[in-house]
Amino acid sequence: MERHRLDRTAESVDDLVQSLFALHSSDPISPFLSTWARVSGFTRDDLEQALYRQRSLWRLHAMRRTLFVVRRDDAALFDGAVGRAIADRERARLHGWLRTGGSDEAARRRLSTLEEALMAELSDGRPRRTTELSQAVPGLQEAITVGSGKWSGKTPVSSRLLLVLAMDLKIVRAEPAGTWRSSQYHWATADAWFDEPVEDLDPDAARDQLLTRYLMRFGPATSLDIRWWTGWTARRTTAAVESTGAEPVELEDGSTGWVVAGDVQFPSRQKSSVTLLPGLDSTPMGWKERSWFLGGHKAPLFDRNGNIGPTIWVDGRIVGGWGQRPGGEVATQLLEPVSGPAEKAVSSRAAELTKWLEGATATPRFPTPLQKELGTGRW
Repeated sequence: MERHRLDRTAESVDDLVQSLFALHSSDPISPFLSTWARVSGFTRDDLEQALYRQRSLWRLHAMRRTLFVVRRDDAALFDGAVGRAIADRERARLHGWLRTGGSDEAARRRLSTLEEALMAELSDGRPRRTTELSQAVPGLQEAITVGSGKWSGKTPVSSRLLLVLAMDLKIVRAEPAGTWRSSQYHWATADAWFDEPVEDLDPDAARDQLLTRYLMRFGPATSLDIRWWTGWTARRTTAAVESTGAEPVELEDGSTGWVVAGDVQFPSRQKSSVTLLPGLDSTPMGWKERSWFLGGHKAPLFDRNGNIGPTIWVDGRIVGGWGQRPGGEVATQLLEPVSGPAEKAVSSRAAELTKWLEGATATPRFPTPLQKELGTGRW
């Protein structure tokens, strides 16, 4: 797990994102805690500096429509390999919701008018909150019905249009509208926020690059792992594996994994490592088949939808989970025996994280059974 910096050897935020390729950001606390776990001396300002002042990182939608923090220089790669297709689907869905009760042409005009007005409002380069944009462009306040059947509901046009424009890489999520734990952001045009436009990459070439970069960090990975992580179809996955010349290797359970050609020697474990990772961390979310590092601990550590919660890692394996007491103290629970030194290191990491959080409660967006129990103090 050296490639995932579980031994806390990442030198900076940018170095870590380069190593992991992408930090999960569906839960706004995840990138902060993922970085804390891997960069010694990390402060919240370090990530905020990279995101909002240096702007070397970009929070955008990529694989499986999930929100990630990626390097600005990799935005074109993610867009070409996965983001563009997702953005096109989301735009088509929004058009369909706007069309309800009217014609295709009327829906297109309405969408175009709202988009032009919103972009014009942001054209001065000043980031704005969703509420500010809705006040300036009243049409954004209109409610539309999204979804279908029992999953349908009313939502303002703004929530869907901003999502589509962000997926189109026309606008970016600037600083949060609240604290570092907030999922509401200010919005700015990409042109104003960044110095250079995002280039268009050939989708096939982008997919080849994406797969190569993924395997460099997560290989060996099975075809199922690749499909799950990228969101590609089986046919597209097979095509990318063949195009990149990925090499097959036999895994311990007899199945086949894929690695970058020539990358058959994996880093040896140099020293013992103990790590507390947040929910939805990029490492456990990088594979679909996790038994080799998860063991039999799935039930307490995942919610009903397959989202992993906060975990404790010892020497590259999950051995327990953690949560917070109502007062902010980090509480841990081991799910299997570990050595005495490792157990002491877990307690030390928990105390260190409690101090780093400074009383803030970093409650995961998708609570898991173990995390809920630790929060009540009943363990």
